[in-house]
Amino acid sequence: MSFRTTDAGLSDRDIALVKASVAVVEPHVADLPRYFYDKLFRRYPGVRELFPPNLDVQHDKLVRALLLIVDLVDDPAYLARFCADLGRDHRKFGTLSAHYPAVGESLLATLEHFAGPAWTPDIAAAWTRAYTTVADAMDQAATADAEVRPAVWEARIVRHVRRGPDLAEITVRTDQPYRFTGGQFVSLETPWFPKIWRYYSPANAARPDGTLTFYVRAVPGGVISNLLVFRAEVGDALRLGRPLGDLAIDPASTRDVVCVAGGTGIAPIRALIEQAVLDGAERRVELFAVARTGDALHAAEDLLRLSERHHWLSVRAVLTDADRPLPELLAQCGPWPRHDAYLCGPGPMIIDSARVLHRGGVPVERIHHDPFVRPDLFQA
Repeated sequence: MSFRTTDAGLSDRDIALVKASVAVVEPHVADLPRYFYDKLFRRYPGVRELFPPNLDVQHDKLVRALLLIVDLVDDPAYLARFCADLGRDHRKFGTLSAHYPAVGESLLATLEHFAGPAWTPDIAAAWTRAYTTVADAMDQAATADAEVRPAVWEARIVRHVRRGPDLAEITVRTDQPYRFTGGQFVSLETPWFPKIWRYYSPANAARPDGTLTFYVRAVPGGVISNLLVFRAEVGDALRLGRPLGDLAIDPASTRDVVCVAGGTGIAPIRALIEQAVLDGAERRVELFAVARTGDALHAAEDLLRLSERHHWLSVRAVLTDADRPLPELLAQCGPWPRHDAYLCGPGPMIIDSARVLHRGGVPVERIHHDPFVRPDLFQA
C-alpha cells in the first residue's frame, strides 16, 4: 500500500466507508492494538525504540486516537487542527516523516485483518485517503514546528508543595525559554518512566522568571501522578513537550466571560485569567471554582486575591456537596446569552455545565472546553 500526498480530500462516500468499516471492527477493539503493534514492529523493527517498553497504556491511546479521528473525519477544519497539534506533539517521540508510511501500512493491514470479508478495495482506498490526509497534516505541522522550537525542554522541579492528601503543586523551570499562552496544556515525562508522557495544564500565564506551576492529583492506578505527588522533590529532572491547545480568552472580544473549573481544572482557568490580566483585558469574568473539599480550593484563594485588584473578576468557590448542585447554581446566576464560556475539569461536569449554558442561550461555538470532550453532547 502506497501513501502519497493528495489534495483531493475525502468525499462523502469515503467518509461513509471509513465510518462503516470502524463499526465492523469495533467488536475487536480490545485485540486491535496488540495486532497493530506486532505487525508494525515485525515489519519495521527500527520503530520500536520510539515507544515505551510497556505498551499497555499505548494500546488505549491508539484506540482513542483512532476513534476520535473517525469521529472528526467529516469535520475537515477541526480534523486539520487536531492532526496538526498531534503532529507537533509527536516530535517529542522522535517521529520522522519516514515513519508515517510504516504506520499507515500496518494500520490498514490491521483493519483488513479484523474486518475480514467486509474489507473491500473501495474501503481500502477510502482508508488510504483518510490516513494520508491525517499523516500529511501531522507531518507538515511537525516540519514547520521544527524550524522554530525544540522538540523537548529539559526542566527541574524548583518547588513541591502538598496541598492535600492526594494533591501537589509542582513548579518547574526549563533550561531554555518556554513560550506558551495561558490556557494551553503540556506533556510531561518523568525520569522514572521514560517515553511515557502525561498531559497537565500550567496554572499560570508566562512569568518573568520563566517558571511553570502544575497541579497534580494522585489517582488510583495512576503511576505517573502518584510519583509526581508522593516521590518527586525539588531538584528532580523532568522533560516537557511543546505547549498544545488553543484555549484562550480572546482579548479582542467585548463579550463577558463565564468560567467553570472543577478539581485540577482550575489550573488552565487560572492561567486564562492571568493571561487576561497580561493582555489588559477589561471584560467581566465570572468564575465558578468547584471542588470536593476546601483543601482543593487553594487556587481559588489566589484568584480571590486577584479579584480584589481587578474589578472585572468575580470568583465563587463551590463545594460539590453543597445544597445547590452546580448546574442549578449556574442556572440561577444566569442567564448567559451574551457570554463566552470556558469549562475545564471532569468530563461529566463539563457536559452538565455546557448543557445549562447552552439552554441559557450560549451557542455551542462559544463554549470552550477541554479538547477530549465531544461538543455534540452539549445539546442533549
